[in-house]
Amino acid sequence: MMMENFEDRRDLLAADYRALITRPNHPVYPGNGIYVRYKNPVVTADHIPLEWRYDFNKATNPYLMERMGVNAAFNAGAIKLNGKYCLVVRVEGVDRKSFFAVAESSNGTDNFTFTGMPILLPQTEKPDVNVYDMRLTRHEDGWIYGIFCTERKDSTAPESDTSSATAAAGIVRTKDLVTWERLPDLKTVSQQRNVVLHPEFVQGKYLLYTRPQDGFIDTGSGGGICCGFTTSMENAVVENEKIIDEKIYHTIKEVKNGAGVVPVKTPKGWLHIAHGVRNTAAGLRYVIYAFMTSLDDPSRVIASPGGYLIAPQKKERIGDVSNVVFINGAIADDDGRLLMYYASSDTRLHVAETTIDRMVDYCMNTPQDTFTSRGSVEQRISLIERNRMVINPPADSCR
Repeated sequence: MMMENFEDRRDLLAADYRALITRPNHPVYPGNGIYVRYKNPVVTADHIPLEWRYDFNKATNPYLMERMGVNAAFNAGAIKLNGKYCLVVRVEGVDRKSFFAVAESSNGTDNFTFTGMPILLPQTEKPDVNVYDMRLTRHEDGWIYGIFCTERKDSTAPESDTSSATAAAGIVRTKDLVTWERLPDLKTVSQQRNVVLHPEFVQGKYLLYTRPQDGFIDTGSGGGICCGFTTSMENAVVENEKIIDEKIYHTIKEVKNGAGVVPVKTPKGWLHIAHGVRNTAAGLRYVIYAFMTSLDDPSRVIASPGGYLIAPQKKERIGDVSNVVFINGAIADDDGRLLMYYASSDTRLHVAETTIDRMVDYCMNTPQDTFTSRGSVEQRISLIERNRMVINPPADSCR
């Protein structure tokens, strides 16, 4: 039977919401030694404030219906600001439109609450139809830049085609995650869906990690993660894109790959955390992987561990777009703690905790992909033999 009393329903909604946003989160041990997952998602559709979804005026909503439902909350940019762990979350309404909203936490792993209002993005001369997946870069020029995908209907498609779209990299900047200035979209030769701004000037210019593609979904001739330079973010133009991390046959990134989080500076190099896509009989499978580039030349890869870092597990595999994990936000604390915010199946947002030292060790000492089954077996046999020496050392080793 439906609950008829307006006040009782309102009180129950409020109690359930309070319980959700104050629920403690705990790491799941033992983990794999590289990172630990946390038990609960940090942000879900249910974390969206009730007043963003319900009309609480009894006169206009006597049944206390959800007037503007939320389908998912995922793919968040991340930054630490004023001592708070801040996420710019992609929120998708039941109308399929995505928008951005800021959620913050005191510890980065639970009790995330949304602040202020949903972000009302300023528009360019060509208004966005849909926006999503913002990466946040605190640049040394003093601004916090947000680069996101802006989707618009393909104006060259026939009128009867109501699904074809084009993608571009939209750009905003802010100092406080409250007031946002819109800049012109990034100009490149091809469409762009995954663009990340490097946090430091390189050769006196802004460095952008791009992923050129021929179409809205398919990369086509786009060969992987690229980098390119622009002299200004106020009128960003990248004329030349150089591949730094290519897509490769029969790997986790054989269909496409794209930059994820803003590179993290470590004593050994720049840490990159990206996504890779391969095809399966069940459709595309998205995973997260890592690599490192040189401090002196961020376009030069110096470490590339084989395989994925994070793949969807258990309930993470189920959602609007199943068998997917995606990342576009991470926060590095001054003490070396690293929080990686990844979404599962285009539905919810999780956190995995590690340290910069662990990630450097992982990148530098994990075997690279040999690109063949035999090569993989040879690596595994070598590991087994080394372990046997440790577990059962020769008798004379103790002398």
